[in-house]
Amino acid sequence: MPRVQPTRPQLEIAVWFAVFLLLFCLSWSFHWHEGLDAFIEKHHDYPLDHALLALNISGFLGLIYSALRIRDLSREIHRRLQAEKNVDWIACHDTLTELPNRRFLESICAQAMADQRAQESYAVFSIDLDGFKKVNDLLGHDHGDAVLKTVAQRLSSLFPREHVFRLGGDEFVVLARRTGNPDLVALGNRIVSAIGKPFTFNGVAVDLGASVGFALYPENGDDLSQVMRHSDCAMYVAKKQGRNLVKPFVPSMQDEMTKRIRVEADLRSAIKKAEIVPYYQPLVDLKTNKIIGFEALARWKTASGEFIPPNEFIPVAEEAGLIVDLTDQLLRRACTDALSWPNELVLSFNLSPIQLSDRLLGLRILKILGDVGLPTHRVELEVTESAIIQDAVTARIVLDDLVNAGVRIALDDFGTGYSSLSQLSNYRFDKIKIDRSFVSSFETNDKQDKVIKAIIALGAGLGVTITAEGIEEESQLQRLQDLGCHIGQGYLLGRPAPLEELTADKAGAKVSQRR
Repeated sequence: MPRVQPTRPQLEIAVWFAVFLLLFCLSWSFHWHEGLDAFIEKHHDYPLDHALLALNISGFLGLIYSALRIRDLSREIHRRLQAEKNVDWIACHDTLTELPNRRFLESICAQAMADQRAQESYAVFSIDLDGFKKVNDLLGHDHGDAVLKTVAQRLSSLFPREHVFRLGGDEFVVLARRTGNPDLVALGNRIVSAIGKPFTFNGVAVDLGASVGFALYPENGDDLSQVMRHSDCAMYVAKKQGRNLVKPFVPSMQDEMTKRIRVEADLRSAIKKAEIVPYYQPLVDLKTNKIIGFEALARWKTASGEFIPPNEFIPVAEEAGLIVDLTDQLLRRACTDALSWPNELVLSFNLSPIQLSDRLLGLRILKILGDVGLPTHRVELEVTESAIIQDAVTARIVLDDLVNAGVRIALDDFGTGYSSLSQLSNYRFDKIKIDRSFVSSFETNDKQDKVIKAIIALGAGLGVTITAEGIEEESQLQRLQDLGCHIGQGYLLGRPAPLEELTADKAGAKVSQRR
């Protein structure tokens, strides 16, 4: 048992009590009381007895006063010690969920590494919530806080004897001891199921999911900190591949994470230096064979001359929070370039699905158009069905603001989303773009051919222009013209090219002259 050190008030009481005992013993041994009585009797003309009585009374009252002050001091010291404990608790815990935080986790990792005798095995689960941002955006941060508290309670109930941490935002970590050979994938799926149970707050249902990655100690790392990084890497892979997935760490994931970090760093530098530029692919009127506009496509050419595919750097930009800066930069450049084209040509520009969750998107786009001086009717913004589904309320607000300002809206990748017909009835679209997956095989696939016929007929009935993407064969072009498709786009009609390769003559030329 550790020795308990006495407090300062206790020492002072002991000292004064010792002095009292010393003086009492001296007075007893030398008969001070009898001497004092004799002195008072000898000088009875002086009120020494009354003075002695007053001295005794004041001493007694002083004793009471001292006892009260000592009690107050003890209480103050107790409050101070309690406050210090609270400060330590706050420093090591998340105040919202009352779970241990990152600092607490780091101290556990350091302690585990310092104690070489502990040969325990752990499974580290990294958990990231899917759909949490949507809860905050649509329902407010109060609902978001309530969701985090409920998730913390569910994880604590699932792991009553293990450590559950909240590292910040919607990230959680579970540090679980391993005994025997547990099925960790099944345990990860239990985490997903627990978090995925329906939430209802103030009558509002909340749909939430989770991406889970896990790594093992000591198999996947020499220390717990390294294993945590590996579990986080596995979680990132799970989140990238879809919703409600559980992924164990494998060494190849580390290579992927290292590559992503490198791409993100290079991407930040490229955006800062404006190295990512728009290339322009022509949009062709299939009746007149004339170019009516260009779609701006992001192209990144490195200093070594290598092109980084958009499907590699665009997701990184979205995940790293760089998509807003990249889009604003590309749109401003494309609008500036479009000023050099004939006035009848349209600029088509793609919006990232993540951006449609930003209520300020419309204002930023209109400001760029105003700064550059490009009329709104010459701009066509392409959005996908999946982008609208992610945050329908905000998407409607943003798109309505843009349409009211005169900007055209095209529904891209039509037929590959979740509720195409409902989107057409709920939003005002000027154009529908048939996805290239239909165009590539509709000549040999009777069902695909019927789908394209139906889309073209639907466009005619709604008064909406139809564009076919991915035209690469002359026979595809001829068939689409016969079906009455309005606009075509694809390598057959023109590949994406930088502004320098576009001239007014080419922009106004017929497709037959370009092939």
